[in-house]
Amino acid sequence: MTAEGSDPTPAGRLTLLLTSPRVAPGLLSWPAWELLRRADRVLTDDPDHPQRPPLDAAGIAVEHAFVPAHGAGDPVPAAAAPAPALARWLLDEAASGVELVWLAPDDGAGELGRALAHLLAERADAGASVVPELEVVPASYDLPGARLLDLVAVMDQLRAHCPWVREQTHRSLVRYLVEESYETVEAIETGDRTHLREELGDLLFQVVFHARLAEEGAAGEDGADDGERGETWTIDDVAGDLVEKLIRRNPHVFGETRRETGPGDVAEIENVWDQLKAEEKRRTSAVEGVPLALPALTLADKLLGRTQRTGLAIQGPRVTAAEATGEPLTAERLGELLFALVEQARVAGIDPEQALRDACRRFVAAVEVAEAPPAAGSGEASEGAGGGDAPGP
Repeated sequence: MTAEGSDPTPAGRLTLLLTSPRVAPGLLSWPAWELLRRADRVLTDDPDHPQRPPLDAAGIAVEHAFVPAHGAGDPVPAAAAPAPALARWLLDEAASGVELVWLAPDDGAGELGRALAHLLAERADAGASVVPELEVVPASYDLPGARLLDLVAVMDQLRAHCPWVREQTHRSLVRYLVEESYETVEAIETGDRTHLREELGDLLFQVVFHARLAEEGAAGEDGADDGERGETWTIDDVAGDLVEKLIRRNPHVFGETRRETGPGDVAEIENVWDQLKAEEKRRTSAVEGVPLALPALTLADKLLGRTQRTGLAIQGPRVTAAEATGEPLTAERLGELLFALVEQARVAGIDPEQALRDACRRFVAAVEVAEAPPAAGSGEASEGAGGGDAPGP
């Protein structure tokens, strides 16, 4: 100390400069560029640090640091030196009154930062006459979603080096896509948010996996192409198509006439979505595009939703809830009735899933009959196909 009871005198400055590996090299904040230009020395432990080329191009010299060895040995590369030894050397260099910038590796400077903090505290407690200032400056920042780039990079490595991943095809992955979807539903229904986070990650991996196969133009089982021969696309194409679709189908948010909306506007929003979707798909039937491989209950709900606002006169047996139960229907009561029907089906030797699926197919056939152009002189045609299901891609 310069005087009894006075604070340690700052001497020089050491700045740890952190950059994101998910941001292109050279895209640094303006304060970071100013710091680099005024620094007396810029140091790093990586001679191939990704920031070196843009810094070299800007006329900023970056030194590959070597830490003096104990005794008479040769200096060792900073990357090979223990964190406490590197921290001690950096503080000693800064204590001479210079401004140092340490260009941290992509994985950050956690161990070095802890060693520096420990040494600074020790020197201050010991009454050191000069103590360099220590600062941490983030030079580039991750935007929301930046870790998705890491996922793509990990997928590339798995595809290149994991035998199991290399042998997968779009078809072989179907079972895992279905399983992960159901596990995600399970996590939602149980209310376990930690489990949901994990399952959403597993589901996202399936999306990235399929996109990686498509990027390679990978063939399906038995050498059959999973899609149109020669067609390839990437995860960026998948995301880009989705972004364009969401913008296109939500004019109330992104359109020239966008406006504030509330709960009372939901029905109108759904109608606009349905109209835009019908125009894009150029569908001629209200039930066209509904995957008949859906679970039977979901399929029935989807078909009814697609046709409820078309004005079609659908022929066939229809039983209302009141007729079936003789009382108002609630979610709890419906669950009990469905469960009881499944129990009766088991006793009768009937597959309830297949029975409902067959009923759905009969309903589709009835819709197609209702939508068919009337014979000459038979009257006006029914209203065109529409969609009553909730908005969705």
